[in-house]
Parts: sequence; structure tokens; C-alpha cells
Amino acid sequence: MVFPFSAIVGQDEMKLAILIAAVDPSIGGVLVLGDRGTGKSTAVRALAALLPPMRAIAGCPYHCDPAPGAPACDACRLLKEKGTPKTETRPVAVVDLPLGATEDRVVGALDLERALTQGVKAFDPGLLARAHRGFLYIDEVNLLEDHLVDLLIDVAASGENLVEREGLSVRHPARFVLVGSGNPEEGELRPQLLDRFGLSVEVTTPRDLAVRIEVVKRRDAYDREPTAFVKQWAREEARVRRRIVEGRARLASVDTPDAALETAARLCISLGTDGLRGELTLVRAARALAAMQGDPAVTDAHLRRVAPPALRHRLRRNPLDDAASTTRVDRAVLETLGA
Repeated sequence: MVFPFSAIVGQDEMKLAILIAAVDPSIGGVLVLGDRGTGKSTAVRALAALLPPMRAIAGCPYHCDPAPGAPACDACRLLKEKGTPKTETRPVAVVDLPLGATEDRVVGALDLERALTQGVKAFDPGLLARAHRGFLYIDEVNLLEDHLVDLLIDVAASGENLVEREGLSVRHPARFVLVGSGNPEEGELRPQLLDRFGLSVEVTTPRDLAVRIEVVKRRDAYDREPTAFVKQWAREEARVRRRIVEGRARLASVDTPDAALETAARLCISLGTDGLRGELTLVRAARALAAMQGDPAVTDAHLRRVAPPALRHRLRRNPLDDAASTTRVDRAVLETLGA
């Protein structure tokens, strides 16, 4: 039993970014940086109970999607070619990747028990297999070892995991939403990994007295009577779940006018972002927000709201401008879109 997502007080940008990533996983994940004890890991773990279940091919350890044309492992590909495979409903996984995890645990390895007892070379899937079509969560992501960072960058770019060792050669789809949290005071992320996060959120300790009191009240109520507290928030959790489901259903029909694309490009040019991932993420996040809100098209209001998390981590350091990245994005939004 986890703390309800909808019961988290404040931290609206963090909650919105997580919901946007749930509606459109192609955005590329969410990075949450900020003070300790601000609800970062609580929000991510609450996501598991919030997400609607998914359809998967029965018995597949990789949760392969039965939809035609969807990426699949070799076994499921054969089943789909032969006809309509049996399916089952599974919860969407939110998988923790510990900082001290070995490479074998992450990518998978030879199943030693079956090898020793049955003399069979079989693959024991790792965390990437469990996270396929779900979420991979890394707490203190800025402290992750370099070899695991390299591995995640490769898998995130290709969308599949290739394991070749001990006479095994296994390839399976590994498409997941990467969610990382950490305290920036403890170290910075490598630029290559930072670039793989679609949205970056800054969370701070609330300074408002009423907000702090409400946080303590809700957490204390949950710790004392978790079952009763979760039941109290069940209706609100169902409402948020409906927003995700309806947002996914509407996403393909949301129009992205040329004017919105031009605005996104102007913003990125004004900020001097590298590459075109800034525009792509900005437009996709705005479209997912419009879909959640039931709006037919992307507007300046959507772009304005998602611009800080979509762009703040893509800015070059400017020695002549010591303003914080969020301040620079807000300034560019004001100049491009007006007050």
C-alpha cells in the first residue's frame, strides 16, 4: 500500500510532469531534482497504484504488447505471426533500479539454477525486462555508476536490450519511461543522460505555513491508518486515473497548428537550446496536456505551462547571465508569448 498520488500536497509541476509522461511515454521521462523530503520518491511510487492496467501476451516475461506492429520478443513475434495470441491484463510496472545494482541484474543473465539443475541454457530477465512498457525509477540518479549510465543511454536510444554472454544471445524490447530523482547538491548528471530526460522538474521545501501543516497532517494520517487514508482518497485517485485514460485516447486527435510549432521553435531559438529535442519535447508535452484537459488543439497556454520543465535542463551555461535556468525560461516565454 502506497501513499495516494492525489493526496500529495503542492508540488504541482512535479505531479503534472509525471501525468504527462504517463499519457505520452514518447516524451522521454521525468527528472525530479530538489531538496530531501519533498515527496519525490513518494510521487513516483504512488504512480504504480494510479496507472490503469495494460494488455500483454500471456506468459511473456517482457510484457509484450499484443497489438499488431508493436515491438515484441522473438517468441511473441512468432505467436503474432501464427494468429492472435492469448492475452492477459497486468499492472503497469514501476521498477526500482538500485544504485548498487550489477549489470547482470539490470540487463539479465544466464539462469544459473536451471543451468545447474537441468543443464539448460536459459535467460533470466533483468530489471529492463520488468520495466518494459512501464516506468524505471532511479533514486539519486546523479550518483549512478558510469557503466550503468552508458547502458541506460544505449537502451533508451534503441528501445531494446541485447544480451550476449555465456553462449546466450537474447534480444527483447525495452521501452520504458525513465524517472530519476536526486539532490543536485550531491553531484550533477552526465550531459548524455540528462539529455535523455524529456522533462526536468525542480522541487523545493514549501515555505507556506498552511501547506507545511497540511503535508504533516496527511502524512501522519496515512502512517497511523493507511487503509482508511487510501480509502478516503480512492474517489480522487479514480478521477486522476480517468484523466490519464481519456488523455491517452484523445492524444492522437489533438491538433498541433503551425502557429504552435513556430512558437515552440522561437522559444528554443531564444534560449539557444542544442539540437531539436527541445522543440519535440515541448510540443509533445503541450499536446499531452491538451489531451488531458480535453482541448482540441495545442495553444500558447499549453506551451507556456510546459515550457519550464521541457526546456530548463537544455540550456547552455551563459557566463554573462548568472540567472537560474527557470528564470531564463520564464523570461523567454514572456518575450515570446507576452504577459
